[in-house]
Amino acid sequence: MGARRFPGAPRCGRTPVPGCDTDRVIVGLLLAFGAALATGAASVMQSVAVHRSGARGGGASALTGLARQPLYFIGLALDGIGFLGALLALRFLPLFVVQAVLAASVGVTAVIAVIMGSRLPRIGWLALAVTGAGLVLLSLSAAPGSGDPLPTVWRWVLFATFLPVVASGVRGRRFGRRTAPVLAFAAGFGFAAVAIAARSLQVPDPWWRMVFDPTFWTIIVSGAAALVVFAMALQSGSVTSVSAISFATDTLIPAAVGLAFLGDTVRSGYDVAAASGFVLALAGAVVLARFSGEQHGTSNPDPVRDADQDDQDGVNQERVSRW
Repeated sequence: MGARRFPGAPRCGRTPVPGCDTDRVIVGLLLAFGAALATGAASVMQSVAVHRSGARGGGASALTGLARQPLYFIGLALDGIGFLGALLALRFLPLFVVQAVLAASVGVTAVIAVIMGSRLPRIGWLALAVTGAGLVLLSLSAAPGSGDPLPTVWRWVLFATFLPVVASGVRGRRFGRRTAPVLAFAAGFGFAAVAIAARSLQVPDPWWRMVFDPTFWTIIVSGAAALVVFAMALQSGSVTSVSAISFATDTLIPAAVGLAFLGDTVRSGYDVAAASGFVLALAGAVVLARFSGEQHGTSNPDPVRDADQDDQDGVNQERVSRW
């Protein structure tokens, strides 16, 4: 049984071909930025839907109200589009680029919030500029190509990473004051495993044999566990601190693993640009996440500034960008 690249992945191979590398980078960046745009827009749509439905606390009545809000389901559809875009982007570009771009989806949310009437403070605009500069540097430094497959034993190790994520969720509030940061880290760890799995996944021929690959199941199982644990973290702490911890974990771990084990590389001579762009993009995203958590402090509340909505926004922002 042979293995083939994910449908849509470049066929140019690893040998440099004139024009081919440029095409890979352009396609990968379009997919990554498209995923970030979809994710950021989805978080705003779902927050507006929750506000209109009067949902509070995530109980049964909240679900009933949301069922009557088409905008909420449009947001879920955008989440799915963003997830698919991120998955495809990882077939073209290294993890450190794609994860940083996806983390910047909070910038999309912030801009849309401003259009809807929210006020972005000066530090928020500065964070947007810093994030944009970081993404430009990452775009220039990205070396295209598909990720290397993991050895079989490491595929099972990767699959098993869902266990500590689930264990953290089961223990829940037993961590005391450290509950929120511990759960946030666990969620970020789970999303990191999903990103690594998506980067290293090889689709066999025939494709349906993929269901026997633990890497495939890592995307599903770890992704589901991370979503639940992230929501639990938001119940115990502020969206500001939870998002920041999850952002950092979900971006730094995949970047390191990709560079060390999956064949991710930086364009020759662009090492400093790549490192600088990564730091700038991540730092800007964390600051923008803080803005998302503090919007409720202003007057004239609107859907994207409501305190309860901040938690909902945090969950939605993470669904694709944090896998």
